[in-house]
Amino acid sequence: MATGTETGGPARDHDWISAFLDAQAAEAGAARNTLLAYGRDLKDAAGWLAGQGKGFAAAERPDIEAYLVFCDGQGFSRATRARRLSALRQLYRFAFEEGWRSENPAIQIRGPGRAKTLPKTLSLQEVDALLTAAPHVGRGAAEKLRNTCLMELLYATGMRVSELVSLPVAASRGDPQMLLILGKGGKERMVPLSDPAREALQDWLGARDAAETEARMKGQPESRFLFPSRSAEGHLTRHRFYALIKEIAVAAGVPPGRVTPHRLRHAFATHLLENGADLRAIQALLGHADLATTEIYTHVLDARLRALVEDHHPLNRASRAGTPGEG
Repeated sequence: MATGTETGGPARDHDWISAFLDAQAAEAGAARNTLLAYGRDLKDAAGWLAGQGKGFAAAERPDIEAYLVFCDGQGFSRATRARRLSALRQLYRFAFEEGWRSENPAIQIRGPGRAKTLPKTLSLQEVDALLTAAPHVGRGAAEKLRNTCLMELLYATGMRVSELVSLPVAASRGDPQMLLILGKGGKERMVPLSDPAREALQDWLGARDAAETEARMKGQPESRFLFPSRSAEGHLTRHRFYALIKEIAVAAGVPPGRVTPHRLRHAFATHLLENGADLRAIQALLGHADLATTEIYTHVLDARLRALVEDHHPLNRASRAGTPGEG
């Protein structure tokens, strides 16, 4: 661990990380999950550097490169290594701006890049099976209404799972045509609701409010969340919803390995694009800051169209079967 700094920054790596995360939260409006990811990555890097007798203050480019080689040797994916390099770049950029370092030792390191894989999605038939099964999954009538609402909202809006489970109940009052979503970095966006989603929402609100009234009569505080639970967060957790969607997949006859909350988000975007939606409208609905992020769905559509032609075009089928010889 470093005992000093190049130009007067904190002596401990822990303090570097704390100051950086505080700045990200206050100035960049970073989401909680982003801060947690930064913290985990930087603590891992600090631990490795400490084993080399160094810290953030004294580390140079060869040290950062050696750490990335170590991560590769541990079998970490390219995405994980790229994320850790990004976290170090951000930390050192912050340190440079604060005057703790005179340069950024990570800025010129070439990252491993990301694997060029298209997002996996679900077919319309699979989504329909999931939505049909949801009302039948749950320990009682209220849970079944909740599960139906969760699935209808997720597919109707393309929300991130963290946005869905933490929805405030106030946003859903009055049979809204649209929902106000608080997304990454505290950015707000409006998403329209389909008729099935609105109906499922109203059915769940009735059951939820009845349960909340009963709890209030027992002296329990009223929840501000649409999907309350006894978790530390006060709402249904991402992990619980992840498990729940697997249960619904089994009931729907869809391989559970194919079904995740994020794939439903991909399905939302892909199905909109297939039906002629404008790419910038999809960008706004998904809450993507950059249109390039949304453009990946055009590649998904291209791949599916190619597969359709390869599987169903009569000439292509003939070529695969072999051209019969002339008699």
